[in-house]
Amino acid sequence: MDSKNYYQVLGVDKKASADDIKKAYRKLARKYHPDISKEKDADKRMAELNEANAVLSDAEKRAEYDAMLDAPRGFAGGARGGNPFQNAEGFNPGDFNFSRQHMDGDADYSDFFNQMFGQARAQRGAGGPGGAGSRMHPMRGEDQHASIELDLIDSYQGAERMLTLHGRQLDEHGDIVMKERQLQVKIPKGVREGQMIRLAGQGGPGYNGGEAGDLLLEVHFRADKRWRSEGKDVYMSLPVAPWEAAIGGSAEVNTPAGTLEVTIPAGWSAGRKLRLKGKGLPAATPGDLYLELQLTTPPADSAEAKAAYEAFAKAFPRFQPRQGA
Repeated sequence: MDSKNYYQVLGVDKKASADDIKKAYRKLARKYHPDISKEKDADKRMAELNEANAVLSDAEKRAEYDAMLDAPRGFAGGARGGNPFQNAEGFNPGDFNFSRQHMDGDADYSDFFNQMFGQARAQRGAGGPGGAGSRMHPMRGEDQHASIELDLIDSYQGAERMLTLHGRQLDEHGDIVMKERQLQVKIPKGVREGQMIRLAGQGGPGYNGGEAGDLLLEVHFRADKRWRSEGKDVYMSLPVAPWEAAIGGSAEVNTPAGTLEVTIPAGWSAGRKLRLKGKGLPAATPGDLYLELQLTTPPADSAEAKAAYEAFAKAFPRFQPRQGA
């Protein structure tokens, strides 16, 4: 009877930690679980995964299995009705003595497994097709991903949104079905573009009594011509009149952080920004709000306006706007 390489079944190294084995089993179980898998050999592969996990996740069984793998060729022990590893790679014919251990009754296992660990589970009534032992391991549900579109102002104030989600759920009979559901989501202050909001237990359903996965919401801000964010910092344009640009002034500005009184410094230059510390997105250390000054000129749409511009030009006879151009 051929031996089984349980490490290869789970795709892990022999030195893998218990956590590595757990992660590998969960990853492959999600792929081959008969309830959700589209693979043709899902039942067979799932049975192999369950068997490998039953051995490698149990410290005593794993130690006994490793001892078998590490045993020298031709090792002889007490005979128990023949050598179960006669055709195992690296072994010569001869009896090899292993202690018999009770099974947890998780599934029907291969002859190799039963030869190695005994069939006490049958005597205890824990195994066999249809029995309590045929249940698979509880498995955590998949994490699901979705995106949510917010206004930047929502990050300042917090918000609540009703989401409509489509995905696998458990019906009243415990079967997995595709359903539409609505979920009320509370948006915390300070969320940023691209941030993931994790909603514990709102993802895919667990299997065989396992816990549900999480729902991961990726935050996106709607485009807004008034302002934009870069990380925790927020940028917005502040139009200034020619006289404000020249001699300075003050203005009330509507910002995402509220209406603020802003002092405009004299001596405007292209690309100049005003930094309002701590007025960006909320956080333990808040971001900053940057006001990008943009020169705006009034239209010459009346005789009076044209006369004012002419007088303005005469007041600066030496001004050369294209000097050096």
